[in-house]
Amino acid sequence: MKFAKNLERLGTESAFAILAEAKKLEAQGKEMIHLGLGQPDFKTPNHIIQAAKKALDDGHHGYVLSNGILECREAVVKKIKKLYNKDIDPERVLIMPGGKPTLYFAISCFGEPGAEIVHPTPAFPIYESMINYTGSTSVPYNLLENKDLKFDPEKILSLITDKTRLLIIINPNNPTGSFVEKPAIDFLAEGLKKHPQVAILSDEIYSRQIFDKKEMPTFFNYPELQDRLIVLDGWSKTYAMTGWRIGWGVWPKKLVPHANKLLINSVSCVNAPTQFAGIAALNGPDDFIHKMMEEFDQRRKIIYEGLNNLPGIKCSLPGGAFYAFPNIKDTGMNGDEFCKKCMHEAGVAIVNGTAFGKVAKDFVRISFAASRENINKAIKKIEKIL
Repeated sequence: MKFAKNLERLGTESAFAILAEAKKLEAQGKEMIHLGLGQPDFKTPNHIIQAAKKALDDGHHGYVLSNGILECREAVVKKIKKLYNKDIDPERVLIMPGGKPTLYFAISCFGEPGAEIVHPTPAFPIYESMINYTGSTSVPYNLLENKDLKFDPEKILSLITDKTRLLIIINPNNPTGSFVEKPAIDFLAEGLKKHPQVAILSDEIYSRQIFDKKEMPTFFNYPELQDRLIVLDGWSKTYAMTGWRIGWGVWPKKLVPHANKLLINSVSCVNAPTQFAGIAALNGPDDFIHKMMEEFDQRRKIIYEGLNNLPGIKCSLPGGAFYAFPNIKDTGMNGDEFCKKCMHEAGVAIVNGTAFGKVAKDFVRISFAASRENINKAIKKIEKIL
């Protein structure tokens, strides 16, 4: 068999490989604390589960519209209106099986040989993987140049050329946990007015997971960018629905037909019961989100203080999401060595920084989507091996 060359350029998500290795060690009898995968350790709220069960009982077993059940798209629009006071046409909303298809489709719409796509590094690895897969040129902006691991809007604008097709922004950030506030987003949006050929993909999947009562500076705030803006969001992180595989994208009207064709060509549609669960989540109370964020805030403080008290480790305070991204260079190990030592000697599964970009060899990502007890236990175990 002769394979297509672009398969060689396709990357992966190392967190799943680390999970598999950790599970293998567990099967051999080793105790393991999992701080690798980026998913809330909370159960999906019961009213959401019941909505899916009711949909099955009511006979919603067949195909639905490729872009999503109208009521589900309307629930997305209603939530955007409530959160940001922005009116969005439901025809601009596409319901996807998770967040990744929106990334895949957006990058596919703009990526090809000769095109440039500007993206963060370190970052969610699927960005660079898909950019490389399309044959376009990856143009990274380095988050590690800022001590708080935030992007510099001026630096981003300086990387734009006449070959730039797409700019990818994620805020709050995975893997760094950093959060960029509105003044910097305002500066970036103003600068992008001078580059009308550049589309924007704003990954806002952690938009409801921001600490210190700060507000989300969504790209919906900039009407002059709406005709070239794709916003990615969804249910996975906010409602503890990672395994349900449901997300949404808001697309410019002229791109909707193309994104919808990609959706039809790949997955047809998101299954109906999950969409009814999504409707219940968006239309239901937000009490669950507030309680979850109160707990995450407590865990954030524990992991921040705990890591900074360990020899050779420096960690900035996460502003959003549920990740810490400490620099471990002064331990005398690189990120890969540190992760292996943590897993095999301490029984703590974390992810090496290079899983998110080559520049992050001296960093590791630690998810605090675990109980306070397990976080404290993990800190003590790491302290022991150091």
